[in-house]
Amino acid sequence: MAGRRRFSMLAALLLIAGGCAASAISPPASSEVRLAPLEGAGWEMVWADEFDGDTLDRSKWQPEVSCWGGGNAERQCYTDRPDNIVVEGGLLLLKAREERFTGPARPPEIAADPNPRLTQPYTSGKVRTRGLHAWRYGRIAVRAKVPPGQGMWPAVWMMPAEDHYGPWPLSGEIDILEAVNIGATCKACKGGRGENRTISALHFGNLAPRNRFVDNRTALPDLALPSDGFHVYAVEWGEGLIRFLVDDRVHLTVPAERWSTASPLARGNPAAPFDRPFYVMANLAVGGRLSEENNAKGLAAGSFPAQFAIDWIRVYRCAADPDTGRACMQ
Repeated sequence: MAGRRRFSMLAALLLIAGGCAASAISPPASSEVRLAPLEGAGWEMVWADEFDGDTLDRSKWQPEVSCWGGGNAERQCYTDRPDNIVVEGGLLLLKAREERFTGPARPPEIAADPNPRLTQPYTSGKVRTRGLHAWRYGRIAVRAKVPPGQGMWPAVWMMPAEDHYGPWPLSGEIDILEAVNIGATCKACKGGRGENRTISALHFGNLAPRNRFVDNRTALPDLALPSDGFHVYAVEWGEGLIRFLVDDRVHLTVPAERWSTASPLARGNPAAPFDRPFYVMANLAVGGRLSEENNAKGLAAGSFPAQFAIDWIRVYRCAADPDTGRACMQ
């Protein structure tokens, strides 16, 4: 997820980063919303989960079980229970509940041995393709309906399959969708119904607090709340170019000259760190700095129960140019 943020591996154990710790880079004028080619125009689907049936496909997804706040002071324990992760009616439902729960303090890849136990006041769901599937270049799209509520923070995002260039954010982070505090007080939002913007972002640079990011908030053309219905959120990722879309409208375009990594392994490689395989994850966070420090502030009791509904997640490659993906990004 990202907003301002994500800690990974050793950096997660040592560093604390919030919005003020990272250096934001404003989107250029060229990132104005425009229509992109329709889905299928050169893209060939290579992986998908339509969430049919009544169980999570464990050959595609592994739930994360941890009570770590993600480096963002989030308040949930992620569990592998039907209370928090459900597949039904053709949907993956990630559900946030107000309940005390005790579980492992950290996910296995950054856990101590033994892994301490931690208690949080909320539970929720998070699924990842980590260790199962990862991709380099392509179109990754999700059709989803985000929940409303101050303090709700659903996300679909990507992290490197391995920290080739070093710990976060040296190896990069790609945030396809974040929806923070939808419907809550928002003085900057048009439409009169509160927060109606979703976020896409890239994270990169040096170790916190010298990490950097490029992000953009975008509203739907009719200024409706994204929690009112399903929408398609996507990233199209090619060598040296990444762009983010909502319902096939490009709202953020980032060329390679606007990202970087401090890793010495990237010298002479302008595409780094976004030239390695990344895996996909989806989660519904409860609280955290990006949500609780913005809009109406804090975490509203009326936000519960909440669910993040995902209709499908699909991965495509550029059939004419699978090595760089750029032929499908004209």
